[in-house]
Amino acid sequence: MEASRHSWHSLVREVPVDARRPIIDAHHHLWREGEGPHAGPAYLHGQLLSDIAAHNVIGTMYVESGADMRSDRPDEMRGVEETRFAACIAARSVATRAPILGIVAAADLRLGERVGDVLDAHMEAGQGRFRGIRHRHDKSGTGAAYSPLTDASVLPALKLLGKRNYSFDAFALFSQLGNLTKLVRSVPDTQFILLHIGLPLTSGAFGVREDVLLAWRQGMMEAAHCPNLALKLGGIGMDSLYGTGWSTRALPPTSDDVAAWWSDDIRFCIDTFGPSRCMFESNFPVDGEGVGYTVLWNAFQKIAAPYSDSEQDALFAGTAIQYYRLGGLPA
Repeated sequence: MEASRHSWHSLVREVPVDARRPIIDAHHHLWREGEGPHAGPAYLHGQLLSDIAAHNVIGTMYVESGADMRSDRPDEMRGVEETRFAACIAARSVATRAPILGIVAAADLRLGERVGDVLDAHMEAGQGRFRGIRHRHDKSGTGAAYSPLTDASVLPALKLLGKRNYSFDAFALFSQLGNLTKLVRSVPDTQFILLHIGLPLTSGAFGVREDVLLAWRQGMMEAAHCPNLALKLGGIGMDSLYGTGWSTRALPPTSDDVAAWWSDDIRFCIDTFGPSRCMFESNFPVDGEGVGYTVLWNAFQKIAAPYSDSEQDALFAGTAIQYYRLGGLPA
């Protein structure tokens, strides 16, 4: 239940490390009850604002999650309803302390250049906030796993995204970083944004932790050579993927706990890609599985402490503003 999750987070209370630093939360979701990836409780903008609480989050990026998709729309247009849903919430959010500034929507890139009609529909539904596409892994018509990272049929659609100045949020596991790098190099005029630090899945179900991290670091160093690839720093609260054990504790982790677990890996990402290509993200409410919102951003601030003020400006807001074309800080 959403209420019990919030109650669990509240068992550890922290004040922000830096309550004044402007933050763009570069990745979060919203959905109604029964929607989203786990068909669970509702998570709407009011709940996000409640989670944000004390940090100076001046704007956010909404990322598709399968919310509010009408079954009576043609398959290729079903994601447009989620954009309309997000845009309506975003319009109301303008009067709040953390408005939704941009929307990353869903589209099937296998449509090729026909995806242009879908992009037009997203642009209209997004009320000026549509910024790009995410095409997640899913099931093909045969029920087999599908990934756009290895499908040459998506290249025309990806090229069209670049022509129209839209970005592509890429979902790639640590073991798929080589495929991602090849894809990014093949479409040099399209901006890619890699999600969740490339998902170095270390729960044990995906291999020996040391082997996973070695393969991940090698893949990330190669991917960083692509100038049209930026990186989201987050997705680190999913206990089921990383084996932190946080979600089963009587008390949730503190920011010191989170920083101790993740500092080396996140600083490796920043040093490899550079602060100007990295942006912090909450991935809420999904990351709420293992960590509270204030604790998460305190951990990010502690991890980023060795970097200069200008580098932290980029990590916490500037990079997201640049790559999602948000037009500067909100008034």
